Amino acid sequence: MGIDDKKKKLRELLSDIERLNRDVSDEKFELAGPLPEEELSDVLGPEENEAFAEEDRIKIVPMIPLRGLAIFPYMVLHFDIGREKSISALEKAMIRNQMIFLVAQRDAETDLPTGEDFYRVGTIAKIKQMLKLPGDAIRVLVEGISRGVVDHIIFEVPYFKCAVREMEEVEYEEIPNRVAALMRSTLTRFEEYLNLSPKVSQDIFPSVASVDQPGRLADVITSHIDAKQEDKQSVLEAFDPERRLEVLNGILVKEIDILQIERDINSKVRMQINKSQREYYLREQMRAIQEELGQDEAIESEIEDWLKQLAELNLAEKTAQKIEKEIKRLTKIQSSSAEGGVIRSYIEWIFALPWNKYTQEKTDIPKSERILNEDHYGLEKVKERILEYLSVMQLSESLKGPILCLVGPPGVGKTSVAKSIARATGREFVRMSLGGVRDEAEIRGHRRTYIGAIPGRVVSAMKEAGSMDPVFLFDEIDKIGNDFRGDPASALLEVLDPEQNKDFTDHYLEIPFDLSKVMFITTANTADTIPRPLLDRMEVIEVPGYTEEEKVKIAEQYLVPKKIKEHGLAPAHVRISEQTTREIINYYTRESGVRNLEREIANVCRKVARRVVEKEIATTRVNPSNIERFLGKKRFRYDVIANETQVGVTTGLAWTSVGGVTLSIETAVVPGSGRLVLTGQLGDVMKESARAGVSYIRSLSDELGIKKSFYKDDDLHIHIPEGATPKDGPSAGVTMFCAMVSALTDTPARQDIAMTGEITLRGKILPVGGIREKVLAAHRAGIRKVLLPAGNERDIDDVPQNVRRKLEFVLIENADEAMKHVLVRAALPEPAPPVKKQAVKRRAGAGAFAGAKRDH
Repeated sequence: MGIDDKKKKLRELLSDIERLNRDVSDEKFELAGPLPEEELSDVLGPEENEAFAEEDRIKIVPMIPLRGLAIFPYMVLHFDIGREKSISALEKAMIRNQMIFLVAQRDAETDLPTGEDFYRVGTIAKIKQMLKLPGDAIRVLVEGISRGVVDHIIFEVPYFKCAVREMEEVEYEEIPNRVAALMRSTLTRFEEYLNLSPKVSQDIFPSVASVDQPGRLADVITSHIDAKQEDKQSVLEAFDPERRLEVLNGILVKEIDILQIERDINSKVRMQINKSQREYYLREQMRAIQEELGQDEAIESEIEDWLKQLAELNLAEKTAQKIEKEIKRLTKIQSSSAEGGVIRSYIEWIFALPWNKYTQEKTDIPKSERILNEDHYGLEKVKERILEYLSVMQLSESLKGPILCLVGPPGVGKTSVAKSIARATGREFVRMSLGGVRDEAEIRGHRRTYIGAIPGRVVSAMKEAGSMDPVFLFDEIDKIGNDFRGDPASALLEVLDPEQNKDFTDHYLEIPFDLSKVMFITTANTADTIPRPLLDRMEVIEVPGYTEEEKVKIAEQYLVPKKIKEHGLAPAHVRISEQTTREIINYYTRESGVRNLEREIANVCRKVARRVVEKEIATTRVNPSNIERFLGKKRFRYDVIANETQVGVTTGLAWTSVGGVTLSIETAVVPGSGRLVLTGQLGDVMKESARAGVSYIRSLSDELGIKKSFYKDDDLHIHIPEGATPKDGPSAGVTMFCAMVSALTDTPARQDIAMTGEITLRGKILPVGGIREKVLAAHRAGIRKVLLPAGNERDIDDVPQNVRRKLEFVLIENADEAMKHVLVRAALPEPAPPVKKQAVKRRAGAGAFAGAKRDH
């Protein structure tokens, strides 16, 4: 049998083996595995087989596909394998001649490669060492022998076995000039590559430069550069040394360009690195240090979140820089330290505030007016002012928030009207009570140097509101105090000044906070105790006490339905007549507002609720005849002034915190040493008014027919009931004057005429306050004529129209005029002509009406 026939039979056997490999299982293949080599030996024989191998340079060797790795001839390196096929191929090679074929996979991600998943050109290598690692992995040390090309795959299971054609390396005894030039160019570029690349040491260049064969030089250089797998494979597939150097030169040129661009980019980045980038690197280092110290890793992400929130707030530059500085301070301080807790609390407060958040304000004027009327009866001035503000806001968005001060007695709805304003304008509502506040830190906050420091109540309320434009109520501003800890009223100057509050600075925050869009409303029972600088910054609106008619309307429209609903009753369960409401107002409450009236109505509802539950009474009618069964005996009485006269007794008018009242001023003349005795808990101002009246009487003693020595021989005793109630003020001056004249001249005085006014040493009557409340008290007591200072003429318009119709108002400028109306002696001595002329002139100046009277 000739060589050609044997080759033909060998190929037929190899084809049968491939077919068998596809058709049989792994277990069966172990029996058939050795067959090809035995058949081959039987067919060719030892000598002929060697001749065949030398002729075609085909080797039958196990193959291992490599992932991300290329092996070149003359290269010694180690790698790890763990796939079952690779381990089986390795074991088979170790049994045979330790020769193995190494080829690179096209895709390193493929775990179970087939014949199409690896390149055809690889390296035939010899296994130098094998070491088993934990986890069934094996570390292999190999040495590249020569290039090889896969002729065909013999089988793939249980490992890859291939027929590989060994490619002989061309070696030059005398290197051509072109090849030498390529070698020199390649070395030059490789040296440049080493200078640019930080991954390869320059110490290898001498050993590389000592290689004298061009093909081997290309392989050694390729094995050292950090090139793509495809580029290295292209060098491996270049069998001609000259072609191989050309391919390698192209790869080096490309890699050098990439390294130069990378170096330029790095240089530019280093030149353009800014403060934030440097701090980022420092933070990374700090984080590593903190991790070593066992600190919380989450703080870095928290700081990044804070910085993002800060950027979104769009604050002023200085404010943002201040907050950013505090945030970055936290990275330099151990989070568990006390200082870290202070900074964290500060930052949390900053981000809790409603920076640049505004509510959608309502500008529907009719709807806002309807809301105000639904919540409150009367209060026309307050409602009018709020509607004016809303109207201007609809025309101009640049208007600053108003600062209103509602002054009036307790229970008239000052606090509740602020809530209604918030509802009518669509704003949030926050309230701060100033009663008893004595510490400035309550307004401005504490500095962070103090343990447990927090912002002031103004900033805290803004946080609670959640917007920059709430309705902010300062309640009881007239009861604010001061002591060694500071003056809160002075701190409020900045808050309530439209020119300053846009940059309000809390001691805790230490950054400006805009309060200019806030609608500030303050309440007070009296404006007298409010510091003048603070009062000057507010628009004062008087909220007067309610008349009886207004209280009746409020009870019928608001209080009774409200209390019936609160107590679980139905409207049919209780019937309260209008007359019953008046009885409750007059005999069970004494106030300017309706707070106690609301309590008494609630008391009635509770008793009705018990009757409904216990006795199942469907309807209870409350009327004046049975009101005492629900509320007990009458607590108050209102003296109805009789149409009578008494010597030394006159009727005055006073204004108290619960509204106006009538005063019965009694005067007695007793023998003595000229003392003026004042009883009834009178204040200093009231006592001084009495003394001024005595001095004026002494100046008129001749005209009035009073003995001139009365201030030496007689004592004057003035008593004002009720004695347990403190009284003060100048408005009873004219009343005490008339009572003393009546007692000294033994002239009866009419008690059905009430009067008020301050008296001077010249007998002039000066205007006083509280006219509306005083007039209402006179009307309630049955008085039909009221003497008022001429300067209070404008205040008569504030009196309800239904009350004005029932009263006669007399405007007086001098005490002489008051005597003519109050004293009823038929033959009072006429004043001297000069005095008479002066009085007539003043009467004429008071108004052109008969008897100096005016009926409103």
